[in-house]
Amino acid sequence: MGRNANFNPQIYDFSLSPLDKSIEQVILVAPVLLFSMIAHEYAHGYAALKQGDTTAYSLGRLTWNPIPHIDLFMTILLPLLTYFTMGFVVGGAKPVPVNPRNYRNFKRGDIIVSLAGVATNVVIAFCCIPLIILVGFMGRLIPWLADTGAILQSMLFVGVYINLLLAAFNLIPIPPLDGSHVFKYLLPPAWALSYQRLGTYGLLISVPTDC
Repeated sequence: MGRNANFNPQIYDFSLSPLDKSIEQVILVAPVLLFSMIAHEYAHGYAALKQGDTTAYSLGRLTWNPIPHIDLFMTILLPLLTYFTMGFVVGGAKPVPVNPRNYRNFKRGDIIVSLAGVATNVVIAFCCIPLIILVGFMGRLIPWLADTGAILQSMLFVGVYINLLLAAFNLIPIPPLDGSHVFKYLLPPAWALSYQRLGTYGLLISVPTDC
């Protein structure tokens, strides 16, 4: 999933080399991106549990501990590779396993679980906005906190940007993205079955978000 911090109004130190600036930006973005992806996956698992499926819980994936959610390639290597070679970030957390057959109501459960991650990202984005204002106010009120506040504000701006992009990207109706689990119910059953088979190729034909 493509993410970047260009929206972030930070003050750059022009004495740094381009590589140093890139590393500085990665350090700023990485924790926000990781938290946002984990929150997205946790929401899927929690929603599934509430709908009657204990798969994620039983496998220890219903946790805020980042380690079970990290995939070496998707979460670490791919984002770094795409950022330093192409200027945007593509990556993701390890998907939380769910079994829709365990939902008390298959259709309702599938829609709720699929949209839980998107809803969580939207909530995080909107929660960042008052925090940006609060941190700015504290920085003005307590001058010695200004530098720390500026860093926190930058990370919160990134939080708004990343989470809205995560929500928008996952709503794209291309299997296996979350939006496809809602869109398929708008199709005739025969079409829906063929549509779901696109999941094998979905992420290959979807366009990464270039920021």
